[in-house]
Amino acid sequence: MASRETPLHGTHDDLGAKFTDFGGWQMPVEFESIRVEHEAVREEAGIFDVSHMGQIEVSGPDATTLMQRLTTNDVTALDPGESQYSAITREDGVIIDDTIVYRYPDGEAAGATGEETSFLFIPNAGHDEQMYDRWVDYRDEAGLEATVENTTETWGMIAVQGPDAPGLVTDAVTELEGSAPADTVSAFSRNEAGFGTIAGARCFIAKTGYTGEPGFEVMCPTDDAVDVWEAFDCEPCGLGARDTLRIEKGFLLSGEDFHPEEEPRTPFEAGIGFAVKLDTEFVGRDALEAQNEEGIDERFTGVKLLDRGVPRGGYELRADGEPVGHLTSGTMSPTLSEPIALGYLSTDCEEGDRISVVVRGDEKRAKVVTPPFV
Repeated sequence: MASRETPLHGTHDDLGAKFTDFGGWQMPVEFESIRVEHEAVREEAGIFDVSHMGQIEVSGPDATTLMQRLTTNDVTALDPGESQYSAITREDGVIIDDTIVYRYPDGEAAGATGEETSFLFIPNAGHDEQMYDRWVDYRDEAGLEATVENTTETWGMIAVQGPDAPGLVTDAVTELEGSAPADTVSAFSRNEAGFGTIAGARCFIAKTGYTGEPGFEVMCPTDDAVDVWEAFDCEPCGLGARDTLRIEKGFLLSGEDFHPEEEPRTPFEAGIGFAVKLDTEFVGRDALEAQNEEGIDERFTGVKLLDRGVPRGGYELRADGEPVGHLTSGTMSPTLSEPIALGYLSTDCEEGDRISVVVRGDEKRAKVVTPPFV
């Protein structure tokens, strides 16, 4: 099957991007260089095409119930214009995907009628069809009244991240819906979102991101994606920098740090137990309640290599010569110029403990570090 292309593919090609397949999408992995793009985000600002992320919109009388049953956080805590991080789990508590759930203004979701409660959630790249089917199947089996629409092909999605990002977004937004002046977008609290106008296009603007820096994610109609991209004068960045930035902050990546078959992990093992509300009823709740009472054997944490080398996913971790876990992600940190990694380690190991990483058969000295690294 041919890879999907975002509405910005031609723009990236004109900028000389190198492409890679990611989740079934042709995505830019770098433009100038990963290091230059990484440093731009840490020190000034960078812009990413994240249109490969899925968009599923849910509305209707039972929309809240449907979202509550299929995500681990408590969607009833959201007011319109708020969002929350959450996980989607199987009956055994294993993470299928992680996501951001937005409570849209009422009546905003595709297919909503009148002022129906509306949600948008963002599956990872290539997961949109799977999540659409999961929501529709559960809705039908439970006899819930809700509309589910896969709007991934409707929206382009752009992330502007870095210390200068709030100023860039403030300059680009010409109107905010509601009574607030356009320039108050920079005062959005973390995870706040709303509709506004950028480059003449009606956009959904959220103070969210994946780099650990201040920033916004902007969803815009696909036909307007190029104009919205060009409204921001900052470093174009690819998936390479996005990966090094998120590793430095210890953020999970679907498919590497968890995978329902190849790296099956629960939210407690993956370090996102804060997104699990056991006082709600969701698929996987009973298994997670049991694990919460019994405890876990391994936890997601950071490792810093003390010897020369670059740690990679799959490398074994040892303590006193005995296996104690393995890595799932690793890189040479552009900020620290040190080799850092993420992975699952026995809960018997603690912050600061000396362990080793097995690199091509050789044990390299390392120590346990609780992320973020920077």
